Amino acid sequence: MKNIEISETMFEGCISVERVGNGFKPWRCQHEKRDLFPSGEGDTLLFKMQCPSGVRLRFKTDARKIAITLGAPALQDVIEKYDLTLDGELVDSTTREMNSNAIELDIPSGGARIAELWLPQLCPVVIESLTVNDEAELTVVPDDRLKWTTYGSSITHCVQAHSPSRIWPAVASRKLDLNLTSLGYGGQCHIEPMLAMMIRDLPADIITLKLGINVHGHGSLNIRTFKSSAIGMVEIIREKHPTTPIGIISPIICPSRENTPNPAGLSLRDMRVELEDAVKRIIDTDGDENLFYFSGLDLFGEDLVGPLLPDGLHPNGDGIEIMGANAAEVVVSKLLNLD
Repeated sequence: MKNIEISETMFEGCISVERVGNGFKPWRCQHEKRDLFPSGEGDTLLFKMQCPSGVRLRFKTDARKIAITLGAPALQDVIEKYDLTLDGELVDSTTREMNSNAIELDIPSGGARIAELWLPQLCPVVIESLTVNDEAELTVVPDDRLKWTTYGSSITHCVQAHSPSRIWPAVASRKLDLNLTSLGYGGQCHIEPMLAMMIRDLPADIITLKLGINVHGHGSLNIRTFKSSAIGMVEIIREKHPTTPIGIISPIICPSRENTPNPAGLSLRDMRVELEDAVKRIIDTDGDENLFYFSGLDLFGEDLVGPLLPDGLHPNGDGIEIMGANAAEVVVSKLLNLD
């Protein structure tokens, strides 16, 4: 096997790449500013920012076999999957074995094509080396496709997805051939100013903000602050994206929370009303012709409740793929003005 030199330019879908020992660690935030984000033991925003949901290595190659060596040990009780797509089509998927520091994927013959190696969505990784079969060539190619940035909760982070290229934002982006940056942070979508500024500073052709479910679950905002926080996030992003199409997406179905107020007094029905009104107020006040409201029920609604929503909150792998197809048709295509 032939060793390929890894560079930061090979990573797509992350915000920054940190050198860790002999390897490269992708982050979904500016790792230099990590101390400005909530941290601590266990399930925190900072941990979720280290999990590379939607992140991939991108290159053009005629290789028949690709292997990567990993610097970080596999986490206990984590099924760590890696996907390989060619021109957007999933061609191989593999699971890292416990106590192994490497994975290997096969590529069908067919000449040089654009490959993306999707990293696991539910645990941090450090990539130390990349190898291909001896006679193969591999070059880094810039991703000049339209850029889509999306922000959300665990429902966007998609740890329940069958594999990393099958999270719903990846399903939609592969369907529409987009350059995806997915900022779904499980349990951590609280419409925070630091996240608004980070999204503001990213290049993007379209932006989606899927808001509400973590705010409801944690009671982190109330009737006074929820709508104003959503408005503030849009206004901050507009500082550097004055005309970029932005879609505000309200929560998908969650039967137990639809009419049940949380400790702050908001039900999911209330939140959809508040978000739709927030969008209307911005449009009426700023004349914003590129801001749109979408009901999450159009992505995953009551008709899908049952086996596809096993815990009553998170779609399972099949449900996530349905949600991705619906998002491509209902939300992303409209923002791209394809419909």
